[in-house]
Amino acid sequence: MRYWFDTTLTRGIPALCGWLALGCLALVVPVSALLVWTDQRAPASLGARIAAVWRSTGQTMRLGGEVGPPLRVVLSVLLALIALLYVSTLVSLITTGLTDRLMALDRGRAAILERGHTVVLGWSEQIPTVVSELVAARTGRRRRVIAVLADKDKSAMEEGLPDTARATGRTRVLCRTGRPADPAALARVSPATADCVLVLPRDDPRDDAETVKTLLSLSAALGEDRRVRVVAAVRDGRHLAAARLAGGPRTTVLDVDDLSARLVVDCARQPGLSLVHQELLDFAGHEFHTLRDPRLPGLTFEEAAGACPESIAVGIAHDDGTVTLNPPLSARFRDDDRLLVIARDEHSTRLSDLPVPHDPKALTHAPPPAPAPAERVLLLGWNRRAPRIVDQLSRRTPPGSTLDVVAGPRAATTAAVRTAAEALAPRMPVRHHPGDPALRSTTDALDPTGYDVVIVLGPDPRPGRGDPDDRTLLTLLHLRAAEEESGRRVPVVTEMADDRNRLIAPRAPGSDFVVSGRLVGLLMTQISQNPHLTAVFEELLAPAGNTLHLRPAAHYVTTGRTTSFAAVAASAARRGECAIGYRSATAADHGMRLNPPKAHVRYWHARDQVVLIAPGD
Repeated sequence: MRYWFDTTLTRGIPALCGWLALGCLALVVPVSALLVWTDQRAPASLGARIAAVWRSTGQTMRLGGEVGPPLRVVLSVLLALIALLYVSTLVSLITTGLTDRLMALDRGRAAILERGHTVVLGWSEQIPTVVSELVAARTGRRRRVIAVLADKDKSAMEEGLPDTARATGRTRVLCRTGRPADPAALARVSPATADCVLVLPRDDPRDDAETVKTLLSLSAALGEDRRVRVVAAVRDGRHLAAARLAGGPRTTVLDVDDLSARLVVDCARQPGLSLVHQELLDFAGHEFHTLRDPRLPGLTFEEAAGACPESIAVGIAHDDGTVTLNPPLSARFRDDDRLLVIARDEHSTRLSDLPVPHDPKALTHAPPPAPAPAERVLLLGWNRRAPRIVDQLSRRTPPGSTLDVVAGPRAATTAAVRTAAEALAPRMPVRHHPGDPALRSTTDALDPTGYDVVIVLGPDPRPGRGDPDDRTLLTLLHLRAAEEESGRRVPVVTEMADDRNRLIAPRAPGSDFVVSGRLVGLLMTQISQNPHLTAVFEELLAPAGNTLHLRPAAHYVTTGRTTSFAAVAASAARRGECAIGYRSATAADHGMRLNPPKAHVRYWHARDQVVLIAPGD
């Protein structure tokens, strides 16, 4: 019986309708008869009662329930069936249309019709950082929309966003599915009406060609007279020129590996700079802003800097997009020039008519610069950014410095180290020690505590090889054990792939962590909100020009006494430098504070440091 029933169901819609009708009649007719026979007002004759049962059945099944001649009953049933077919068909069409529409929305293929929104193209390790920072960015808009287009499932993208991007308040994050290089998919996020577009770098450097193709599609969608700011990034510097050509003149293209190498070397040369970069790049603390004020034209930079009690003036932003960082005190503002400051937000900067006073007796003179001694640098690990790091080290370490590289015995790694050593032989000797940095025997053989600085690099991410930070954490544990056994501390700069691993890494005084993916994401977000910052960070991360420095506070004010930060700023200004903060040697945490109020008074210890923007040594 079950097999026969299943066979009839496979005959299609007529069989299904027949079984449905029989099932309904089997339930409706007995219940209708029971209602009629239990009704005290029911007619007495059998024919009248059967007619009442029919009327009840007809009303229940919407068949009219007419009684009388057979032709009248058949016609009423025919009309009822036509009405039932029409209504059921209409309901099915509406249900199908709504279902298809909801499925299309769930697949992320509906168009976004917004103006002044932010578009993020692609999905990579930077996506949590970029979206979270865009949400945290302080703007004057009451409502913001962030549109994310990537070749991923919409629900997977929404689950992959951080919690800070889900509970956004006045900001909506809309995810759409599609390949960013496809013009049809690109049109879904309306890039032509956006305020800015961010093209995230792919996780694999071999996919930079996809980024270049995305920029070509974006240029075609925006047209020649576009006003949309575009910020993109590539991992392989060989594709940088092609990406800039594809993006056009209003596109800023960053070289991820080059930026990562510069950040690592910056921290190796001056431990603690990673905290400064982190503070300047995220929107949670103090960052760069530009101030337009009608009183600026004609003022000197010294006058404008002295009129900022709650922010730090660091440069002049010109109308053509260029920036003069740490200009001479006598430099005057022209029409349409803006003041570049470090402040909590764009609304906290104001010009005051009364400069903050300071005690001239607290100012000191720095000792004459002495030649820097040669250094021993240890590089543990090798990846695709290592040749750039080695090149930057050879340019920025004192003459006579040496570099020891501990890397695996693979033929490709050995050849890469040999190539770097041959290229840098005139400037810095490079010695290769084949071995695994994650093994204690390798690190013990070199005695890492005898070096001036140690740089730890993880392997490049590869499918099926696990988290590259795993081996980095093992190397750090071995270094920490060697420090505890010898009782000596050495500055360690670690490049990590995942910011979450930084929280569990063994820490020691003088240690720096560079999470290159996160810092590049922060930099892209900052530039998207303020295009003048492209020139600012290019100069700050360059080997020459005005860069970030940490120098002893005793070079600027008398230590062992209390004085205001205005005295530190004045002492730095007379040396052609901009003091932007300080690092306390006695604080329980890292002690870094940027943009303190000029009137902030504190006790200055001999081991305190001042954070500066100044010409290179």
